[in-house]
Amino acid sequence: MKPPNTLAALALPAGLEPMEAKRVDALPEGDWQFEPKWDGFRCLAFRAGDDVELKAKSGKPLARYFPEMVAVLRSLPQRHFVLDGELAILRDGELSFDALLARLHPAETRIRSLAAETPALFILFDIVVDAEGKSLLNTPLTARRAALEDFFAAAGTQASLRLSPYTLDANEARDWLSRGGAALDGVVAKRRDGPYLPGERAMLKVKQQHNADCVVGGFRYGTGSREVGSLLLGLYNAQGELDHVGFTSTIANKDRAELTKRLEALAGLPGFTGRAPGGPSRWSTERSGDWQPVRPELVVEVSFDHVTGHRFRHGTKLVRWRPDKSPRQCMLDQIEPAANARELAAEMLEV
Repeated sequence: MKPPNTLAALALPAGLEPMEAKRVDALPEGDWQFEPKWDGFRCLAFRAGDDVELKAKSGKPLARYFPEMVAVLRSLPQRHFVLDGELAILRDGELSFDALLARLHPAETRIRSLAAETPALFILFDIVVDAEGKSLLNTPLTARRAALEDFFAAAGTQASLRLSPYTLDANEARDWLSRGGAALDGVVAKRRDGPYLPGERAMLKVKQQHNADCVVGGFRYGTGSREVGSLLLGLYNAQGELDHVGFTSTIANKDRAELTKRLEALAGLPGFTGRAPGGPSRWSTERSGDWQPVRPELVVEVSFDHVTGHRFRHGTKLVRWRPDKSPRQCMLDQIEPAANARELAAEMLEV
């Protein structure tokens, strides 16, 4: 079969959805392959001849924002493929999600400047169309991994391409979770005999979960309500200022009325004395400026999964109140990346 010269003629369409993972609490036992869940943008890369396309998990095109990666993929000796992987950016030895977000910029000149300053990596973990243009969707993972390793070896030395490691040892995967810090978003488990199932949650994932003691520096009312909807959380920086670091995503309905009274009794300045809510934020809504400051007297323990730029990337879960802890003990270093996380990233990505 003659390999195609255009993306439209590939064995799989450019609208292909990536195989996804279902979240679980613990890694499974049995015939599984364990891989790091990298902290980046999931990406399917398509090439047919000189045509190259990058697609996000949402299906949105990414090629415009990562021109340096398009150039790398177009330069490979293999002229036909569909690869599954993660776009990531290393900054000071750590994966930087903020640097990725900065790429989603409307100005092409700014994108090209950033591409030169902080070039992206493409961390490969699966292949679904080989260099001959053959679909590997129904091929078991063991054979796809072998094909991916052959592809990576044939690609030659490319600083922007990395082959994601894997292990068959669940204990080693658990060690990744314990050491991962900011380097990993968790661990993914894949059936070794499983095919590639586009759009299906055929994999399992265990995400990192950590706890921190935070100061309540403010709150927001629920939409259309006069009861508290979320707590705004702060941590003290090295200058002694209370920085806003995130929010609680859930408060039990039975607790809202009493908690609202408690917070309203503390309403008033100073609230956050360092970085405050209301500015640009990934989690901001139209209500981003609609918050009530409170005196920093309450401490709460929260559970979180990931930190980006000294902020919780997602809403946190309220674990318990900490009346035994002084607000001034709640320091920003609780959520700073550990040295072992940088070591793990360097070890796995060989940087």
